Amino acid sequence: MTRADNLALAVPVRYVRISAAPEVLVMGPGDKIEISNINTPGRTERVDRAKYEAMRESLLAVLPEEAPGQLVAEAKSALLPGLPEALFPGGKTAGWWLKAVQLDLEAKGIIARAKAKPVRLRRVAE
Repeated sequence: MTRADNLALAVPVRYVRISAAPEVLVMGPGDKIEISNINTPGRTERVDRAKYEAMRESLLAVLPEEAPGQLVAEAKSALLPGLPEALFPGGKTAGWWLKAVQLDLEAKGIIARAKAKPVRLRRVAE
């Protein structure tokens, strides 16, 4: 048994290194993903991958490409029925996840907001 094996047995970890490269990981049941925020460039947060990906898929499915886009409240109403009940029971925490995904996708240039208020979102054409 190697030293790494001993450490894996002695200390509970969520991630197991599978190569010499630290960025190659096998993800466990608590999978996390790093997200950005357009309002704080360079800063990232680690969040639940399953909830992030479910919200991302739902949000991108309801947003139009055409300007001026869709109001955030309209987008939320449209995506709520499509969210997995197991991840968002009764839509609980959907508002927080919508905002987190919105800010991350804005930072990555996948969606954009209209210049005028109230906030309207649209997908950026590929």
